[in-house]
Amino acid sequence: MTRSVSRTSVSLGALALLQVATAAHASAVEEAAAEGAIDNTGLTEIVVTATKRETNLQQTPIAIAVMDDEMIKKRHVQSLLDLADGGVPSLRIATYESRQSALTVGIRGIVPGDANQPAREQGVGVYIDGIYLGRQHGLNAALFDVERIEVLKGPQGTLFGRNTEGGALNVVSKAPTGEFGGRVAAGVGNFGSYSGALHVNLPEFAGLSFKLDGVVDHQDATTRNPLQGQLGWNYHHRYGGRVAARWKPADNFTADLAFDISQDDNTPFYSQLINYNPNNYPVATLAEIVANGNRLPSGKIAPLPGLVTVTADRVDSADIGVPQQASVDKAKGFSANLRWKVADGIELRSLTAWRTVKADQWDNSGGAHRSPAFLPNGNFARYSLSVLDQNQFSQELQAVGGFGNVDYVFGLYYYNENAGEVAATPNTNKWNATGTGYTINDANTWQSANWSISRATRANSKSYAAYGQMTWTPVERVHLTAGGRFTRDEKDGALYKLNNAASNFPFVFKDNRFDPLVIAAWDAADGVNLYAKYATGYRAGGASSRSVNFRSFGAESVQSYEVGAKTEFLDRKVRLNLAGYVMDRKDSQFDFDYYIVQSNGTVRHTLETVNAAGKTKIRGMEADLTVRPTDELSMGLSYAYTWWKVPPTPNPLVAGNPLQPLFIVYTPAHALSGSIDYELPLSASSDMALKLHLDGNYSSRAYTFDNEPVQAQPSFLVNARLSLADIPMSDAGQKLTVSLWSRNLFNEQHIYRRSNANRDPIDGNYLTVLGDYANYNAPRTFGVEATINF
Repeated sequence: MTRSVSRTSVSLGALALLQVATAAHASAVEEAAAEGAIDNTGLTEIVVTATKRETNLQQTPIAIAVMDDEMIKKRHVQSLLDLADGGVPSLRIATYESRQSALTVGIRGIVPGDANQPAREQGVGVYIDGIYLGRQHGLNAALFDVERIEVLKGPQGTLFGRNTEGGALNVVSKAPTGEFGGRVAAGVGNFGSYSGALHVNLPEFAGLSFKLDGVVDHQDATTRNPLQGQLGWNYHHRYGGRVAARWKPADNFTADLAFDISQDDNTPFYSQLINYNPNNYPVATLAEIVANGNRLPSGKIAPLPGLVTVTADRVDSADIGVPQQASVDKAKGFSANLRWKVADGIELRSLTAWRTVKADQWDNSGGAHRSPAFLPNGNFARYSLSVLDQNQFSQELQAVGGFGNVDYVFGLYYYNENAGEVAATPNTNKWNATGTGYTINDANTWQSANWSISRATRANSKSYAAYGQMTWTPVERVHLTAGGRFTRDEKDGALYKLNNAASNFPFVFKDNRFDPLVIAAWDAADGVNLYAKYATGYRAGGASSRSVNFRSFGAESVQSYEVGAKTEFLDRKVRLNLAGYVMDRKDSQFDFDYYIVQSNGTVRHTLETVNAAGKTKIRGMEADLTVRPTDELSMGLSYAYTWWKVPPTPNPLVAGNPLQPLFIVYTPAHALSGSIDYELPLSASSDMALKLHLDGNYSSRAYTFDNEPVQAQPSFLVNARLSLADIPMSDAGQKLTVSLWSRNLFNEQHIYRRSNANRDPIDGNYLTVLGDYANYNAPRTFGVEATINF
C-alpha cells in the first residue's frame, strides 16, 4: 500500500509552528534588544576552490555560482536531478531520454544531446572533491554530506582540462573534523517517500580522524502502472555510504582518504502522446489492414486503438500496463588526496582516484505512445534495455604556492577509462486482432540471457596533460593571470555486435590540444572587482554506438571572451555579480537520430553524430544579486540570458544529405531564479528560530533534440521550507530542527522534453507515425523532516 502524508496534516503542522513562533518571538526580541544581541553583519564570505586553492568568491575572477549546505537543505536537494528546477539559471540538468539513470548536464549552451554511451563525452565536467566522473551514468546517486556545490561557468580547459567546454560542476564533501559530533535526520512525505541520513565525526586519535556518512532516499512512482506487480514511473530508491579519514601526522602534511558506495534504483518519467497524426496522413481502417495481409496500405498510417489516451495534461496513471522494473545504477570509488607543505610558498599535492559504475537500464516508459504503431496481433511497447560497465583511474600531481607577488599552480594529470555496453529493445506487449485488448509477451524474452542484442560496444580512453597557471600582482590592485594546458587524448573501441550478429566496426581517436587562459583583474575600489578573461576548452571526439557502423567524429572546441564585475556595497549588505560572454564553437558535435521499425517488429534507435561545419555562436549575460538588509532577512535573484545560432548541417541519414537546421538543447533564452529567507529569533538564550524559505524558478521554452524543431514548455517552479530550528534538547548541545517542505509547491505542470520523431514516416515506413510524445515534470511533493545535531 502506498503511504502518504496528507496536505491537511502538513498545513496544520505549519500553522502550529507559526503559532508557537509568534508567541515566543515577542519576548525573544525584547530580551535580545535589551542585551544588544541584534547585530546586522551583512553577507558572509563564500570560499571556492576554482583555482585549485581556497579563495574568496568575490576576489576570484571567474563566473561562479555556489550552493552551500544550508541552501541545499532549504531547497530539499537530494540528488543532482533536483537542480533541474533552474535554481542556478546557467546550469541546465535534465534526464537523458526520460531516464533518471543518466543525466544531461549543461552550462552556457554547452549541452550534450546524447553522451549516454561508452565512447561519447560530456561538455561539462562533473567532479566530486576534484575527481572527474567520466560517465553520465550514476550521476543521480543520493548526495552525501555536501559542504557546497560549485558551478564554474565558461571553459575551464586550463585547470580542469578536457570536456569542460561549458564549465564544471564540483561537489565538495565535508571533511572529518576530529571532534565527536554529527547529525541524524529522518523524514516522510507524499508518494510514499521517506528519507534518512546519519553523519558522524569521530574524535581524533594519534593524528587520525574519521567521518561516517549514510543516506537513504525513497519515493514511490508518481505515474501508476496498471500492470499488477510492476513499478510505475518516476520511482526511486537511493542509498549509500561513505567513509572518510584524515591523517595529519604533522602540521605540514595532510592525507584525506575516502571510500564511497551507492546504489540508485529508479524508473524513467512516463512518455505520453500529446497529439495524434498532427500532419493529417490518411488513416487505414482495420479492414484495409487485414485485406492487405496485415500490413499498412501504401501511404496510410495505423489507426489509434481506443485504449490509448491522447492528452496534453500530465497523467497520474498510464492507460496501458507494461512490464517495468527498476534500472539499477551501482557506483563506488576510492580517493587519496595528499598535501605536503614543503616550505612557505610551496605545497605539493597528489590526488589519486579509482571509480567504477555499473548501470542496468530498464526503460518501458512509452508503451503504446511510441512506435511501432498498431497492427492486428502486432507487438508494441519498446523495452529499452542496456548494461553498461565502466571503470576509471586518475592520478594528478600539483605544485601550488606563491613567491613575492606571484601565485602559481602547476600540475600533471593522467586518466584511464574502460567502458562497455550491451543493449536490446524487445517489445513486451501484443495487441489482439482488433486493438481492443492486449497481452504480455513471454517475460523470458527480456531476460539478459535471451536478449536479441541490438548493439554491443566497448571503448578505451587515455588522457595525459600538463598544465600551469600563474597570477602576477604588479601593483596592489592589478592581477594578471596566464596559463595553459597541453592534453594528449587517445581513444579506441569497436562495435562488435549489431542486430544480434557479430560485427567489427572499430574506431580510433588521437588528438593533441593546447588550451590557453588569460585574465586581467582590477580591484577598482573596496568591494569592486572587475575582470576580463579569454579561455578555451574542448570536448574529445569519439564514436556513436547507436550508429550502424560506429561512425566516428572529431573533437569540438570553444573560444570564450568574458568580462565581469564582482561587487559588494552598503556595508556588505548587497552583493551584485555580473558577467557577459561571447563563445564560438568550432566542429560542434550534433546528433541526428531516428527510431526505425525493423523487419522483426522491434524499433532501432539510430543516431549519427557529426561535426557541424562553421561556427556555432553563443552569447550571453548573467547577473547574481544577493541582499541581506538585516540578520533576519536575505533575498537572492539570479538571471541568465543565452542566445545561440547553429549553421545548417548536412543530414547523414537522409538521401542526398540535405542541409538541416540544428538546435542547442535544454538552453532557454531566459532563466530566472529568486529566493527569500526569513529567520525569526525565538529565544535570547539559544539559537532557536523559525526559518522560512521560498524560491521561484522560471525558464523560457527550449529545444530538447538537436535535430527536431519542437520546444518544451516554459516553466515556473516554486519550492518552500518552514523550519522550527535549533530547539535545545540538552545541556550537552543537542539541537532538534523540525521542517515542513515542498517542491513544486503549486503543482505546476510543464513539458520538459518533447519529440516529434513519431510524427512522420521514416524511409517510407508509415508504421512509425503516431504523433508527438512528451515527458512532464514531477508533480508537487511535500513532507516533514526532523534533524538532530549532536
